[in-house]
Amino acid sequence: MGKKREIGACLNLRPRSGFFIISLDLELGWGVLDSKNYLKGYKKNLLGVRSAVPSILDLFEKYKIHATWAAVGCLFFESRDQLLHAFPAKRPNYQDRAFSAYANMINVGADEKEDPFHFAPSLIRLIRSYPAQEIGSHTFSHYLCLEEGQDGETFKEDLTAALKIAKKHHLNTESIVFPRHQSNKEYIPICAELGIKAYRGNEPAWIYRPKNSKSNQSAFRRLLRFLDSYLSITGYNCYPIHQIEGHYPHNTPPYNIPSSRFLRPYSKGLKSFEPLRLRRITDALTYAAKKGLIYHLWWHPHNFGVNLEKNLSFLEKILKHYAQLKKMYGMESQNMGELSRRLLEQHKNHSGKPNNKTYRANAKKLVYLQGL
Repeated sequence: MGKKREIGACLNLRPRSGFFIISLDLELGWGVLDSKNYLKGYKKNLLGVRSAVPSILDLFEKYKIHATWAAVGCLFFESRDQLLHAFPAKRPNYQDRAFSAYANMINVGADEKEDPFHFAPSLIRLIRSYPAQEIGSHTFSHYLCLEEGQDGETFKEDLTAALKIAKKHHLNTESIVFPRHQSNKEYIPICAELGIKAYRGNEPAWIYRPKNSKSNQSAFRRLLRFLDSYLSITGYNCYPIHQIEGHYPHNTPPYNIPSSRFLRPYSKGLKSFEPLRLRRITDALTYAAKKGLIYHLWWHPHNFGVNLEKNLSFLEKILKHYAQLKKMYGMESQNMGELSRRLLEQHKNHSGKPNNKTYRANAKKLVYLQGL
């Protein structure tokens, strides 16, 4: 017991303390620009966000959930004129121009009242009004980091613009979620330079490896990802805290806090399989709580835009399960920024400066001792 307390104190972690991370990608119309007639095909989902966000926030407050809302920078603006004025000078020149927010302003209205698909300052303010909710970045323009026609220079310009508008709203942006999970390792140093402390990486299984739109269209990959939401194809996708890697070579921010599971929305055609979908998540949460691991759940608010009550009911079942695990095993809810600050503080407290090798050695000891 003495050794357990010594190592646990060193890492500022209680033995057996797992972490439940939730992040949401708030993008509205900017995330589906390349879908033909997206304002028609996704209209119900996108409009439904206006009801989904406050309902989700109420559940988070009820169960004391800390969450990260990664918002597209374009959503912060009050008007089209303000948005156009904030565009960075250097922009991506995607081979497929349908990906570019900069080249697709024709459907963008004057302001949030006229155009609830592309502006959401009221939602940003609402999220900020709830406790323990972090506003992270989903880049300025829903920037796709692996598509042809973009590079590190235009990514930096885009992210800088996102951080600038967030700062005008008195927000210090600490976390980023790369749109469509197109995380690009070459851009992590840029994130570090701009002060980002955490990003959501991909699950380790090959079916979740980051790819661009051309190489990610395999029907077999999509089928496996779909099945993995109901059956354990890739395992629990939980991981110990010592596996969270920071920026090379000193393990400094930004830290990779990978996804564990995408929360698929309710589907009437698949309602018979809802118990499987729920058990896939709750089993993994239980495993994480018992083993002192991290479980990271994510989705888009527009996934709840239709079938809202069904989706909220499903989410509440997950949150009730978490509440039980919190009582039984001390599992904690953290947003991405909170966990990254905790990691950085632990590294500094342990060695006086971030040190990858020493931290990992002690973290592995903690995992070993937890099993004694």
